[in-house]
Amino acid sequence: MFKGFFFTLALFNVFTIYSQSQKFKVILDAGHGGKDYGAVYHGNIEKNIALKTVLQVGSLLEKDSEIEIIYTRKTDVFIELQQRANIANKAKGNIFVSIHCNANKNLAASGNETFVMGITRNTSNLEVAKNENEVVTLEKDYKIKYDGFDPNSPESVIGISILQEEHLDQSIELAGRVQEFFMKKTQNKNRGVKQAGFLVLRQISMPRVLIEMGFVSNKEEGEFLNSIEGQEQLAEAIAGAIMDYKKEFFNPSNNDNVKSNIPEDNKEEIEIIKKEIPKKTVEKISEKGIIFKIQIAASVNELDTFPSNFKGLTPISVESTGSLFKYFYGSEKSYDTAKQKLEIAKQKGYSTAFIVAYKDGIKISLSDAIK
Repeated sequence: MFKGFFFTLALFNVFTIYSQSQKFKVILDAGHGGKDYGAVYHGNIEKNIALKTVLQVGSLLEKDSEIEIIYTRKTDVFIELQQRANIANKAKGNIFVSIHCNANKNLAASGNETFVMGITRNTSNLEVAKNENEVVTLEKDYKIKYDGFDPNSPESVIGISILQEEHLDQSIELAGRVQEFFMKKTQNKNRGVKQAGFLVLRQISMPRVLIEMGFVSNKEEGEFLNSIEGQEQLAEAIAGAIMDYKKEFFNPSNNDNVKSNIPEDNKEEIEIIKKEIPKKTVEKISEKGIIFKIQIAASVNELDTFPSNFKGLTPISVESTGSLFKYFYGSEKSYDTAKQKLEIAKQKGYSTAFIVAYKDGIKISLSDAIK
């Protein structure tokens, strides 16, 4: 009897461990907290809005048995930026989602936007990153911990390097979905997907995004953000985007959990190559075998693939995912040739360009393609 019991218990433990290892791990990060209030306008406090929304997002996602939620904070406590990254990396999350509220001296500014890690000289993007990065001044020895980083210096923000470029493509995929679901669930202005240098994203080794749900500095939008109804709508949008991303990229039979593939049960094919003008400059991604391309841009705007629109680069192809258009230069069977094309793209001014890989028309991780 006891042998049977222990054998059954052992099987249960093995099954439990296996099941846990197959979970899609979502790291939810409520921005600010404790002594760090974030933006405060018209009685609307960013740290409180972020936490309440995060907890609602988590509650919605936990209804899916395949999802495991890891919170960087569940209460009103101060968590250092480095510690948030440590929590995410230790948990070996599949995605990291940091949730914030925006603010601007222009009290009429409104709308939501989602950021991925990147280098930008855009004044507006720099200002958002500067505001979010100022939290480090509340940490002891922050200049030592963050390599002399000065949140008031544009050069410091610009100088934050892009780490884990392999994850940038998937970060863009997730960010695009967030903006798409915001448009479905709210009436707020869509400010799009952007790049900026956020310290909280700097050392996280997984696809990661930072969401600015709206402007607390805008009185009307701040009231929406601070309301139960508003937080419910925002949480539904963010949770919906995460589940949509999971549906496409998560395959529990894959040891790496996140798979750049379309699961068998998903019959909706991603629309590839929205335009082929002129046809000679566009090569479809359905080519057999391993193909390397250079992603040079991602935008909510659709452009014709004329070389003149892309600083003379050709061939150019475009792929549509949700509300986001991604533009690619070249189509190479050799990784070494792709690296040469990458240098050409960077010389043309596409400083954040990176290489992506496909196998038989399906996107795969760059590391798998190189192997």
